[in-house]
Amino acid sequence: MDALTVRLAHQVCDGALAWLDRVRGCFALPRGVPDHEIDGSALKALMELSLAAWLVQREAVAGPDSGRTADGLLRFAWNEFREGDLLYRLQRHTPAATFPLEVYSIFAAAGLRHPALEELIAYQAGLRASRVLEHVPNRCLAVLAAARRTGLPPMPDAADVLTPRTWLGGTPEPWMLDGNNAYGMTHTVFHLTDWGARPEGLPPALDDYLRRWLPVWVEVFDETAVWDLLGELLAVDMCLRAPDFYRPVWEHLARAQRDDGMVPNGLTRPSQEPEIAFLNHHHPTIVAVVAGTVTVARAMNRTPAPAPA
Repeated sequence: MDALTVRLAHQVCDGALAWLDRVRGCFALPRGVPDHEIDGSALKALMELSLAAWLVQREAVAGPDSGRTADGLLRFAWNEFREGDLLYRLQRHTPAATFPLEVYSIFAAAGLRHPALEELIAYQAGLRASRVLEHVPNRCLAVLAAARRTGLPPMPDAADVLTPRTWLGGTPEPWMLDGNNAYGMTHTVFHLTDWGARPEGLPPALDDYLRRWLPVWVEVFDETAVWDLLGELLAVDMCLRAPDFYRPVWEHLARAQRDDGMVPNGLTRPSQEPEIAFLNHHHPTIVAVVAGTVTVARAMNRTPAPAPA
């Protein structure tokens, strides 16, 4: 790690955050439709925006302008979720859904609370159904992480049972990594470490496995210029006990970023109109904020405050 790597990560993050702020209206949820008919992709995009803004806020390594931008985006997202009322209504409409908890946990960690939703979530966490979720294992880890952030009592040994069942937990042959498995692998790491806040949450055997094979995967996706997934791999690096930082890769990502701050997905040509480019390129831009934030924080040897107990 050197000063240039930190500067590049900071630069990419600031530019991406500014672009997200300029197109924040594209994240607005549709009006005039029943709550349960709101498109899932719109909810997911708003959740991802919330996550990126919260991480900038949590790490507190951004400059004052970017810090204010992140605070504004988090408040915007909270308002779009009607200060938790929408999540409460969605949870009541579909009691078995875990999405409301996962979204709400981000705001709860930021100090934005909805008492009625918390009461409902806590009640449902005590049901037998909460212990037999039919999610793939890395998604179950996401629910456990959300419960931890929200302050719900942890399920004893749940992560220890789930982690070996994930793709990463099986330490597969590294050439079997494809786009779908890569997404599952990165998010297994994120959920176990709370997005880099707890590197010790990653079992030593998996840390060793990633130390061996992450450089290979980073090289592959760097060559293919799939910036979306590459950004997630850079964020995974920051969740390890001894990250590599990958300065040349940050240089490539910085060159790929457009002058307006948007990061393309590397698969489709972005439109010059931000509102049109939003559809296919908001996610890699959000990932750039996340990767840049955790990289700068790790380089500064910052230890974020633990999630609420």
